[in-house]
Amino acid sequence: MIQTDICIIGAGPVGLFAVFEAGLLKMRCHLIDALPKIGGQLTEIYPRKPIYDIPGYPTILAEDLIKNLMEQIEPFKPSFTLGERVEKFVKNEDGSFNLTTSAGTEVSCKVVVIAGGLGCFEPRKPEIPQLEQYEGKGVTYMVINPETYRNKRVVLAGGGDSALDWTVFLADVAAELTLVHRSESFRGAPDSVEKVMELAKEKKIRLMLKSNINAIEGNGKLTGVSITDQHKSVQTIPTDYFIPLFGLSPKLGPLENWGLNLDKSAITVDTFDYSTSVPGVYAIGDINSYPGKLKLILCGFHEAALMAQSAYKVVYPNQKYSLKYTTVNGIQSF
Repeated sequence: MIQTDICIIGAGPVGLFAVFEAGLLKMRCHLIDALPKIGGQLTEIYPRKPIYDIPGYPTILAEDLIKNLMEQIEPFKPSFTLGERVEKFVKNEDGSFNLTTSAGTEVSCKVVVIAGGLGCFEPRKPEIPQLEQYEGKGVTYMVINPETYRNKRVVLAGGGDSALDWTVFLADVAAELTLVHRSESFRGAPDSVEKVMELAKEKKIRLMLKSNINAIEGNGKLTGVSITDQHKSVQTIPTDYFIPLFGLSPKLGPLENWGLNLDKSAITVDTFDYSTSVPGVYAIGDINSYPGKLKLILCGFHEAALMAQSAYKVVYPNQKYSLKYTTVNGIQSF
């Protein structure tokens, strides 16, 4: 059995930063993730996606952010269990926890931190006939390597941050790039919207608002998409790749049976320290819910810092803690 102070469920950016905050307070961490790689969705789904809202980085690729976070936590020697999902959750009489994964790995800890991303994330697929028939043959739901689309004809669909960010990024990669959105307004960051509108104005991309993709065509491989525009006219655009970016649908899985207070597919927390309804269990990152919640990596980092301060009192109940700045103390490894 693995013995640790804190077991973090989720090895994405927020879970990794939680290791840093816990390490500063001399708490050891073990991380479990259902995905086979460290980095969560950033590594598995968006490794080459540029991120623009990390302090100190005007832009940074998702995979580079994970690399930097791993370097930052290296002094604290965290351990990992990857490719396994936590199936069993037991709280002992002394307040500690025993967790068991799908592969039988057992972890004993004093604190459990749920850091988003538990379980499988499935893409939200548009209702288009024969869509699944062309998956892997021109239809994909994520951009793994932008170079795949070098000098190709690409059609993106969606109105959120992912669709906007990839439109901006692929504008200089694809031979032809079209963004199709069913509304005339976007859900993404205003700055990204402004960049996309400017690209359209400069005719570097084709922007089709109040439009819907209603059919795809091909002969064993995708060759085109059929679009109904705002004037109800239908046109077919030749394309090599169609990428609908309508987000991911998370599944809580066994978490639903842990006695936690839930709000739809998220865990409700106290914003004082991001504790859940079960003492000793915290939830940080996209997995939690509270009034005013913003699903940003930046906010998850903040939540991790406050969580660690509270968790310290659980791990070391008889020790008094006084905040000391890293600029004074530096980073002391285990």
